[in-house]
Amino acid sequence: MEKKQAAFRSCLQPASKVLVSCRGKGGEDNALVVAYCCNCSFDPPMVMVGIVPSRYSHRLIKESGCFVVNLVSGDNKALFDYMGSHSRRDGDKLKAFGAKLREGEKVDAPLLDDCPVNIECTVVDSIVTGSHEMFVGKVEQVHADARLVGEDGKIDFKSIDFV
Repeated sequence: MEKKQAAFRSCLQPASKVLVSCRGKGGEDNALVVAYCCNCSFDPPMVMVGIVPSRYSHRLIKESGCFVVNLVSGDNKALFDYMGSHSRRDGDKLKAFGAKLREGEKVDAPLLDDCPVNIECTVVDSIVTGSHEMFVGKVEQVHADARLVGEDGKIDFKSIDFV
């Protein structure tokens, strides 16, 4: 097989896109599209999300020390597109879109209720890697659409039509 030099940027693709929701100390809610998201520990369960420091949500997560990773299905594409094309600096985009929110059970951040899976996380560490600050979040609670959860409690990810 012949190989050719490829671009370095975002070389691990495809990667699922997610919406990260958060709340600042003043009670303002927000959500943003995050392309850099992955599991980073099995025991204890942890995930990592990368956020550019200039993003509005960066400050909110730094203030609160928590966030929610919301997995996005095709049914959520309009929400995903809206959150990715509007800034909280210009107004409450969650309210403007009419996003359905649910309070986190373990963290003080909203869940995007229409997303099939929501992962509540507490920030335990972060590292600036260049363009992004990678927030390491300890998984505190996982919520999933009941139709996706098997008898063993595992999520059937094959049933989700990811964006």
